[in-house]
Amino acid sequence: MNALRRVLAGIDFSARADRVAHRAALISKETGAGLDLFHAVNLSSLHSFRQLVPRILEGLEQRAVNTQREQLAILSRELDERHKIVAGVSVATGDAFTQIEIRADEVSADLVILGSHGISAWPFPIVGSTVARMAAASRHSVLVVKEKPSGPYRNLLLPVDFSAQSGLALSAASAVAPEGNLILMHAYGVPFEGKLRASRDLDAILEPFLATAQREAYQKMRKLLDTARVAGQVSELVVVHGEALPQILELEKTRRCDLIIIGRRGTVPLLEQVFLGSVAKQVLALSRADVLIVR
Repeated sequence: MNALRRVLAGIDFSARADRVAHRAALISKETGAGLDLFHAVNLSSLHSFRQLVPRILEGLEQRAVNTQREQLAILSRELDERHKIVAGVSVATGDAFTQIEIRADEVSADLVILGSHGISAWPFPIVGSTVARMAAASRHSVLVVKEKPSGPYRNLLLPVDFSAQSGLALSAASAVAPEGNLILMHAYGVPFEGKLRASRDLDAILEPFLATAQREAYQKMRKLLDTARVAGQVSELVVVHGEALPQILELEKTRRCDLIIIGRRGTVPLLEQVFLGSVAKQVLALSRADVLIVR
């Protein structure tokens, strides 16, 4: 991701929708990107009655669109008063995922910002349908806002696996939060570690493998930084032994991170869009910080 030029904020008018709008305004102000507020009106519940009372329904549909547009205009004026940001407003009818994708294409959005409404972490991670579909299948990078913003992002956590997506995620972090302190982390293990742990000479067997894996991880991190050319923004390199998810959540807590950036590989199967299986989706459900999923 290069410098941000346009940001699209999806506003669902839930209890925490204002967090999305104000975070979008802060990003727009910090980066100079244009901002658009968007809402999709889902009228599917009315469509079954269209044949019976078409004229009445047409009036209701238009009234619903006008009402939501007015609410977006009020929110836009609030952002102008508080952040000195002029945001465009638009409303469409239809499925939220589809309409957000269409509108993002229309305005050439580099980033789509959504709220965390519908996310659940117990008894197993579940994400509301629109957020899950956008995170898993959107053609755009998606920022999921959880916390009430108090200012620009300051402490960014970027887990890397040294794939091509790691480089894209690193560039996206710099584009979204150019003044933030960036912490790169990598969680490593060794092949057949589980079987090796059954050995009596565990430490003697594992020690050289772990030392090599750690050394190579640091080398790859430095190479990644040289390629991305954002070394000046990186405050810490962290290489830890263990499973990725608990290490990410622990670092988020101890370093007081307010944004986690994760690169997404391709699309996610439909079932995983709701019942989260990948590390990225579990981070989305279990973290306290906002999550940027980079496409």
